[in-house]
Amino acid sequence: MTSIMAAGLALGLSAIVSTATVNHATRIDHQSGPVDVRYRGAVQISHKQVGAVTPGGRPSTLGCQWKADMIVAREAKAASGTMLTRNFVREGVASGNRTGWCSTHHASIANHVARQTSDLDRHMISVAKEDHEVLRAELDRVHGAVSAG
Repeated sequence: MTSIMAAGLALGLSAIVSTATVNHATRIDHQSGPVDVRYRGAVQISHKQVGAVTPGGRPSTLGCQWKADMIVAREAKAASGTMLTRNFVREGVASGNRTGWCSTHHASIANHVARQTSDLDRHMISVAKEDHEVLRAELDRVHGAVSAG
């Protein structure tokens, strides 16, 4: 069993665990009329086991590297009734390292990320603002708008 674990460590096995969700609603103006937009972000934490267990008397290099990404789903309903959806990822909303086996830290890492709700809310608002130009361009294509210039 030790050789299987060592082989897994050498490969840098990783796992993904879902945790917190974040929601944001807003309205943007478009020449076709107001657009109601809802964003839903699901945070996914990936864990990567690194290092190795060493024989007694030697310091262990075993560690867990983790990263949280936000998977975002956008639903926008235009005044015309047109529904536009988009899914995208905001990578690296949180990250860190823990000493030891990843399996012993899954819950504490998830709790750490969940306690950062205000940071996640800020990430979601930032994601929404970045998406507004993409959404306006999609609306322009759907409604056949021609840009001035």
